[in-house]
Formats: sequence, structure tokens, C-alpha cells
Amino acid sequence: MVQADRHNKKEVKEELVERLVHVNRVAKTVKGGRTVSFAAVVVVGDQKGRVGFGSGKAMEVPDAIVKATNEAKKNLIRIPLREGRTLHHDVAGRFGAGKVVLRTAPAGTGVIAGGPMRAVFEVLGVQDVVAKSLGSNNPYNMIKATFAALQSINSPRMIANKRGKKVGDIVSRRENGKEVKEEA
Repeated sequence: MVQADRHNKKEVKEELVERLVHVNRVAKTVKGGRTVSFAAVVVVGDQKGRVGFGSGKAMEVPDAIVKATNEAKKNLIRIPLREGRTLHHDVAGRFGAGKVVLRTAPAGTGVIAGGPMRAVFEVLGVQDVVAKSLGSNNPYNMIKATFAALQSINSPRMIANKRGKKVGDIVSRRENGKEVKEEA
């Protein structure tokens, strides 16, 4: 997406990473025989906490991918990340028969996730996460369950705003393995 800056007259380009997750050949039986078309699922993200997914269907694979990419760019959501590398807390998501469990991980763990979930985390910009898919392994349901889980993540700042407190009142810090509560 190219946006022109009104004051500088320069173009500011938004860098989005696209990842093709799945292409499916689908056939529809009609009066004259079968019509074959292709369905594609694409995830798009900026690797800084924004991610979206879309699906498109067309008679040719490249057209289906373009449609899916355009839909994914329209459906971008922002996810709060801790230190820009992992999730704030463990979370589970569900869509249909697809269930996913997402867990935070210490630095250096990497992305431990399968198939469609891995693509979502890579374009989201998460470097350390452990994820498990339970139930359906349908890519559509896995991605939708992953997005349901990601949308339920709350950052400490969001919780503090809801409660009308400061972030320091909610978050405790650890020293030498023991929890130390900061007092204001």
C-alpha cells in the first residue's frame, strides 16, 4: 500500500510480508460437466505486531492468491507483543473443531508451531512461541482459531487502563527468582 505524505510529497511504502498457507483445487458439478477452480489462503503481516488473513477463489491459482492477499490486507489487526518477540500470556483459541494453545516462551526458543500457525507467527513478528494445534487440522479452522486466540491477548497496559491503575501496580518484577512488588 503506497501512501503519499502531504507535506513532503514523498511516497511512504508500507512493508507487508505475504505468506501463502494453502491452495485447494475445488470442483463444481454443473450441467455441462465440472468447473474446476482454486481456493487460496494467505496471511499478511508487517512483522511488527500487525497481521491479517484472507481467502480467495478463482479459476486460476495466481488470481486466487491476489484475491486472498487483498482480503488479508483489509483484515489487518494489531496484536500486543511482549518485548516485540513473544506473547504477553498463554492463551487458547477455538474455531469450529479447530483448537489451538499458544504459550509464551523465553528468548531463543524460536517458533515451535505447525503449518498454518507458523505462517501467522512469522508474518506477525513473533520470534519465541510454543503452539499446539488440537482437533481439526483444516488450515482455515487453524488460522481462524489462532486469530481468535491472538485477539484475546491483553497487554499489561490494556489491563491497567481498564482497572484505572498504573502498569507498575499490576506487573510485578522478579529478583533472584523471588517476586518483588514495587510500591509507589
